[in-house]
Amino acid sequence: MSEHNILGAILAGGQSKRMGKDKLFLELDNKKLIEHSIDKVKKYLKQVIIITNQNNEFFKRNNLKTVKDCIEGQLGPLVGILTAMKWAKENTSKYSWVATFPCDTPFFPESIIKSFIEESEKKESLLLSASSHGRKHNIFGLWSLDLYDKLKNDLVNKKIRKVQDWTEKNQIKNLEFEFKDYDPFFNINTKEDLEFAKKLSVKIKNEEK
Repeated sequence: MSEHNILGAILAGGQSKRMGKDKLFLELDNKKLIEHSIDKVKKYLKQVIIITNQNNEFFKRNNLKTVKDCIEGQLGPLVGILTAMKWAKENTSKYSWVATFPCDTPFFPESIIKSFIEESEKKESLLLSASSHGRKHNIFGLWSLDLYDKLKNDLVNKKIRKVQDWTEKNQIKNLEFEFKDYDPFFNINTKEDLEFAKKLSVKIKNEEK
């Protein structure tokens, strides 16, 4: 496997405004919401960092490497992606790619990580992301470090802030995922979303029995 040349990065810089409190540490199936993402990614990628401006004791207790945004101002996930790329370039020569994942999407299929590993070996595109039923999920992305300088310039000088705006201009390859009953890429933003996630988790467990 080529997981050694992909750095995993969980983007956890959101402000949880719609939830009313920090959603990273909400409980779902006896695990913190962010743990669902961390545990899945760690199965396949040797090193995972958390992009966050927090100093929560949870990260220290679980020996998780945290990295603060390289550009101040809470400018969104595109800065988080740049931060992960910057850390990879400055701290090790092992990585050619960064695979990014949101912190609030507990049901995402592990097959996306396998696809990222396969695509990194093909080297057909510098930028890949997931999509399902026509919806793009650009935070689930595989980013070549060769894109670092361009991304930094577009963030700093062109003031591009939205991930989709940037990816659409940079020859992104979409990896399409099919689903039947629910979109596994749905993210938890509100209390209602969390309640739905709890019910969905019970349903999935019952179907697996």
